Amino acid sequence: MNTTAATERLWGGRFKSGPSLALENLSRSDPSFFRLAPYDLAGSRAHANELERAGILNAAELEQLLNTMDQIEKEFLAGKLPPILADEDVHTFLERELTQRLKAVGGKLRAGRSRNDQAANDLRLYLRDKARKLAVSVNELQDALIAQAEAHVETVTAGFTHLQPAQPIVFAHQLLAHAQSIYRDVDRLVDWDRRTARSPLGAAALAGSAICLRADLSAAELGYDGPCENSIDAVASRDHVAEFTFILSMLSVNLSRLSEEVILWTSRQFRWVELDDGYATGSSIMPQKKNSDIAELTRGKAGRLIGNLSGLLATLKSLPLAYNRDLAEDKIAAFDSIDTLELVLPAMAGMIRTMRVNVDEMRRQAPLGFTLATEVADWLALRGVPFSEAHEITGALVRACEQQGIELGDVSVATLAQVDARLEASVLDHVTLDAAVAARSGHGGTAPIRVKEQIARLRGAIDKQAAWAADYKGPSC
Repeated sequence: MNTTAATERLWGGRFKSGPSLALENLSRSDPSFFRLAPYDLAGSRAHANELERAGILNAAELEQLLNTMDQIEKEFLAGKLPPILADEDVHTFLERELTQRLKAVGGKLRAGRSRNDQAANDLRLYLRDKARKLAVSVNELQDALIAQAEAHVETVTAGFTHLQPAQPIVFAHQLLAHAQSIYRDVDRLVDWDRRTARSPLGAAALAGSAICLRADLSAAELGYDGPCENSIDAVASRDHVAEFTFILSMLSVNLSRLSEEVILWTSRQFRWVELDDGYATGSSIMPQKKNSDIAELTRGKAGRLIGNLSGLLATLKSLPLAYNRDLAEDKIAAFDSIDTLELVLPAMAGMIRTMRVNVDEMRRQAPLGFTLATEVADWLALRGVPFSEAHEITGALVRACEQQGIELGDVSVATLAQVDARLEASVLDHVTLDAAVAARSGHGGTAPIRVKEQIARLRGAIDKQAAWAADYKGPSC
């Protein structure tokens, strides 16, 4: 930061002396907070219009202020207007610039508002904007997952429970399971935005403003659905920040689960997937290594986002109404979670989009571990055998296969008869990979025909999320 200039503080009127250096160092905003400058200016424009309606500003002064704020924003975004060390926060920084450029007219802007409602408004605007941008990034990952799913609707592999081979599935179904959970994360953002689209402007310090009386108009100007119902709640509550941070932590957990599977799939033991060289790393000592670092880093960063949520909830616990400086911690948690995902999501999308699937190896492994056993039990149940008995008969058949060192698909008619007379030769037609996946043809099942329908529905749902992200009426920076 530039330290060559000084500033007037926004709060020093009743003090005989200035703050100590220790207080200044503790009280000064984290440098990352100044990213809110464009959103603070957006709120200041709406506030300036309120002051003109209240008679504090005349038309010429309003025009001066708006034009100057536009110029300040242009310079800030171009990197030509950094805050100085004496700027306690983004509000002090921008008011200093306005008063230096417009003198008394710039000083009028403080009437009828507080840093309390400014801070609350800045972060709401920022989070609503970032929610849309993150949704776009998530949808790029979704598109990569769906593209891979479309290529592997007929690719049969083993599905797992307890990390043990369980039943045959198509690989597309596994990919779409991840896509569905990530879809819900964006859906949570959409739902979160509905609750968050309320403007705190006009709440002032806590009791409301005696000057700015048309909070509904400033709310509409900023793309909100309306003003907050209670001025104390408007400046004191941060549940919308906690909820936002939860959604991002939940997203990171879902990304971590996908990452763990990629790590398994790319292992020498699985050999299901090979990563593109552009999305993998090597070893400084072992020349043969090809590591899935993107997946590992993503998995590791999930803990960081969970920590941000836990820390914010601990900060909010037992805070009295209305505003307290503790609430500055809300930005630390939210910013770090956003910044982390902005790095993670493009890397994950590229890794998934470019990975190569070993179709033949997947199919070879699919029946191993007696994954077709359920087909035998179902075949018996459909012929009137109580499933408890069918389960026992199938278990006995598996034991017989283990003793012979074969899989279920290799069992002989003689062995079937030895295990149980009800195991007719026709059961072998059902103990195949293709028959097994085709049989799961109920809604949401792994049958290729159902998977294709799932892809179509998911694409339509994601398109609606994309439309929500594009149709934002608030400030976007």
